[in-house]
Amino acid sequence: MKKRAYKYRFYPTEEQEILLAHTFGCVRYAYNSILSWRTEAYSQSKEKIGYSQASAKLTELKKLPDLRFLNEVSCVPLQQSLRHQQAAFKNFFAGHANYPVFKKKNREQKAEFTKSAFKYTDGKIYLAKSKEPLNVKWSRALPSEPSTLTISKDCAGRYFVSCLCEFENQILPKTDNTIGIDVGLKHLFVTSNGLKIDNPRHTANYAVRLAKAQRELSKKKLGSANRAKAKLNVARVHAKISDCRLDNLHKLTRELINDNQVVCVESLKVKNMIKNPKLSKHIADASWGRFVQQLEYKAD
Repeated sequence: MKKRAYKYRFYPTEEQEILLAHTFGCVRYAYNSILSWRTEAYSQSKEKIGYSQASAKLTELKKLPDLRFLNEVSCVPLQQSLRHQQAAFKNFFAGHANYPVFKKKNREQKAEFTKSAFKYTDGKIYLAKSKEPLNVKWSRALPSEPSTLTISKDCAGRYFVSCLCEFENQILPKTDNTIGIDVGLKHLFVTSNGLKIDNPRHTANYAVRLAKAQRELSKKKLGSANRAKAKLNVARVHAKISDCRLDNLHKLTRELINDNQVVCVESLKVKNMIKNPKLSKHIADASWGRFVQQLEYKAD
């Protein structure tokens, strides 16, 4: 049995929205406080602090009179954020990633809940400290009871729940088709059998709408409510572009995997190519890396 995350959009009630905002804030505070403490310890004495010490430090913080608000939300998301931080440090010291960075309020917010912090009953999800189930827009049924939930809120103000479930692989019927793929900018990709798929250029399609939203944002006063609304409008346009791109890639990669037994794609150093100032925007919009990533996991 393998595990896969199934992501759905949901619409929280006013009470749930307040609880989630509080949870996101506590997760962010706990993560940043422990990261600052670990960074200071390493810079002063080269001491590498592990998860157990970080967890004990969080317990101390929760006992402070000024930080008692950390006890008003479920403790599970706070502990999970420290586990993710430990994994980030592990990757850093192994040379696989950059040094962990602080979480910001104006970026995507996330909180992870394990089984002890949520209940899944009759197709409904109940979070800890919330009496009402989440109003989830179920696009498909879950294959099994989720073991972990990740609640997220993107910059466009949308809420999503990602359910980690066990599932059984469905083996596709074997075919004799073998195909080679050459990615590009004029055409998103060209196959060895002559198929040419045009590049939809999602960013260019929404360029006028995005530019108008950004102009309106630039005219608003810093810190005002109108600026917050204008900033949300810009984020919604970016979210629309991202959703269109992702939807198109999923449909194309699913078709390629279904119809072929072997799929070969050219190796590209996208990180180096994107440094070209004249082509970087177009390369990022084509999303070659995501295209290859989807082919890999769907083939598996």
